Amino acid sequence: MASVFGTLPDGRDVLRLGLRGNGLRIHVLTLGAIVQDLRMEGVDHPLVLSAPQLAPYIGPMAYFGAMVGRFANRIGGAGFSLEGRHYSLARNCHAQNCLHGGPEGSAHQIWDIRAHENDKLRLGLSMPDGQSGFPGKLDVELEISICGLGLQFEITATTDRATPCSFAQHSFYCLDNTGSIAHHQLRIAANAYLPVNDVLIPTGEIRAVTTTEFDFRAFRSLKDVAIDHNFCLSDQRIPLRPVAWLKSEISGLSLELATTEPGLQVYTGHKLPRDGVIGPDGAMLPRYAGIALEPQVWPDAPNHTHFPTSILHPGETYHQITQIRLHHAGS
Repeated sequence: MASVFGTLPDGRDVLRLGLRGNGLRIHVLTLGAIVQDLRMEGVDHPLVLSAPQLAPYIGPMAYFGAMVGRFANRIGGAGFSLEGRHYSLARNCHAQNCLHGGPEGSAHQIWDIRAHENDKLRLGLSMPDGQSGFPGKLDVELEISICGLGLQFEITATTDRATPCSFAQHSFYCLDNTGSIAHHQLRIAANAYLPVNDVLIPTGEIRAVTTTEFDFRAFRSLKDVAIDHNFCLSDQRIPLRPVAWLKSEISGLSLELATTEPGLQVYTGHKLPRDGVIGPDGAMLPRYAGIALEPQVWPDAPNHTHFPTSILHPGETYHQITQIRLHHAGS
């Protein structure tokens, strides 16, 4: 099932593709591979923050629900050195850093439809050498499928030159209909996190979460929690394992996130509201309207040799699997 969701200023149509199965209903846009809607049978509200029209997704909501890359998160100074050469990147964050692959990153591209079944969708994207300053032609394939009572995102990529490569699924979750994550609790399987400077670039320190506000090793309330930081799950990509758990005290819904990735960026939506960031009813989204849980390589990894590597070489295949598993109390 596919329909036109809207048309870009250059005349290209953005399609809305539906998936259904196991009590779930999902809609994905060809723009940015955005998960535009996620519904669960018996629940009368969406589980992700979304807009009802295209305009916000080509503006301030460009990353809401998108598959961001070729390098998710921030690269400090909008540059890095690789194999004896320095690369300058597009500056689209605080006028000094590169965010989510720059203004030509995967969230801003129309993905090709390669297969579309009732419960599975395969999309592809070719990112040219030099796009936003990154080296190498990157060929990317993403499969989104209903896996049990949840979603699986499997992404692969190959390159013809060494290049940073790290993608992240960037949905904002809210598991009840209160318009806030204040009644949610979060647990993260991380013993350390990355401190950042005033423009959210890692300082290079890897700090233990013990005795800090970043200790989520046991469930903690998200009421008034303001974080936008990377949690260190491992020092390299490893086999799929659960890393984060989110639950609402109001709805009884819970979410388990499993991933192969070494990092999890957590953003609690405390910088909302912003002009043009709206919900399904067209109203402006308030502070703490949703939480982003973004599995990825650690931010600014190309500039820190002691961080997990993000460099993909010719002859290698980048391979990430992330699963979102949904549960209802009593199920």
